Amino acid sequence: MLAIVHGSARCDISSPMMDLNACSLNELYEYFSSLGLIRRLLELAHDEDLGSEAPCDVTTRVCQLDSNTTQAAIVTREPCIVAGLAVMNDLIEVFAQDCQFSPVLADGQQAQSNQTLGHLTGPVDQILRLERPMLNLLGRLSGIATRTGRFVQASAVHNRVYDTRKTIPGLRHLEKYAVRCGQGSCHRLGLYDAVLIKDNHIAHLSLDEMGQWIADATHRAWPLRASQGLRFVEVEVDSIDQLKKLLTIEQGLVDFVLLDNMTLEELSQAVILRNELTSTILLEASGNVTLDTIHSIAQTGVDRISVGSLTHQAVWVDIGLDFSKTDHIKTHDS
Repeated sequence: MLAIVHGSARCDISSPMMDLNACSLNELYEYFSSLGLIRRLLELAHDEDLGSEAPCDVTTRVCQLDSNTTQAAIVTREPCIVAGLAVMNDLIEVFAQDCQFSPVLADGQQAQSNQTLGHLTGPVDQILRLERPMLNLLGRLSGIATRTGRFVQASAVHNRVYDTRKTIPGLRHLEKYAVRCGQGSCHRLGLYDAVLIKDNHIAHLSLDEMGQWIADATHRAWPLRASQGLRFVEVEVDSIDQLKKLLTIEQGLVDFVLLDNMTLEELSQAVILRNELTSTILLEASGNVTLDTIHSIAQTGVDRISVGSLTHQAVWVDIGLDFSKTDHIKTHDS
């Protein structure tokens, strides 16, 4: 069974079996950046804002703003957990090659209203080119981190609140990074790095057929752990009877069982049943988890809680860019 251990010793970004949740935030961003998708996202953002044929900010051009070096502060307008500053160097490479960023806070830190996150120094026209995509990302990611922090705090447990694949296409790596900034944990990255047998995979099976079918499928997954770097094997169930079938198959074939939309009583019953059978399977609660219910769910004894709303219901944090008053430049949100 795949052990989940927190500590830098388990973060080897050269290994496909690395534990995403053992990495520091710096190590995690380095790994995500190495996959190349963040750079592709930023290049797409560049082309959609400036055009792909002859990139140009026509407003700055007609205003004839000079390109003298100036300074601007990135300021949060409301309290939040900061996320996204790790992207700044990549953003500058794509949008504003002659600018420099000096951080004041770090990702994962708590910021107060009107607190400066960092300073940008560089040509006026390049900072204006960078402004909107930068604030979009920082606002989105800090919103996810802040919401995640609230769920972790409400649960009263650590390293047990997990994200899902309910992310905006193209933003998944950054959104999962933001979850980690909020003290949450990363689930699988995609369909390629873990086996998660869900209800639609087994909808054709009767209860009697399910146990053997899952055993056969998970046996086939084992060779992929080494060759394809599978992180884990998980199976979703929506009833105690289905869980009983899973607990009878060979130990070690399944790492996690996802308990979908179960009541608190059913979750508690599942934990008792797993413990009575001395199974090594870890139990994950999922489905309509809210800030009001997560503490009660955690108290049932489940090992993990996955929360789709960490990402799909996160509200952007209001973050702005303030130029030095001596530069006499006023920017807008449009």
